[in-house]
Amino acid sequence: MKESPIFTRTYDLLRWLIPMTIKFPRQQRFVMAEAVQRTALRFQERLIEAARAEDPMPLLRQADVDLTKLRFYLRLCRDLHLMSMGQYAHAARMINEVGRLLGGWMKKVEKAA
Repeated sequence: MKESPIFTRTYDLLRWLIPMTIKFPRQQRFVMAEAVQRTALRFQERLIEAARAEDPMPLLRQADVDLTKLRFYLRLCRDLHLMSMGQYAHAARMINEVGRLLGGWMKKVEKAA
């Protein structure tokens, strides 16, 4: 599990994302920051569960939904000026890479089934 690139990239995303959202203004820390952090952590949890599951596909689909929610929340944070365009671009690159890795994992599981 630790060897797989998706786990490394997701960990890197979390390591960057959590400190960045802690810097949100106080009134948004308990709304947007909490939503972003909760969704990103739930995504990581689903990946871990999928790696241990006999049938990982349902968990991978849920992880895909979580990733879509995370994209939405980050776009909303950018539109609310909670993050700079550079921060948003960096987050988008990281999430796109994780999304490609997730898609590859899902295709591999579908082929095996």
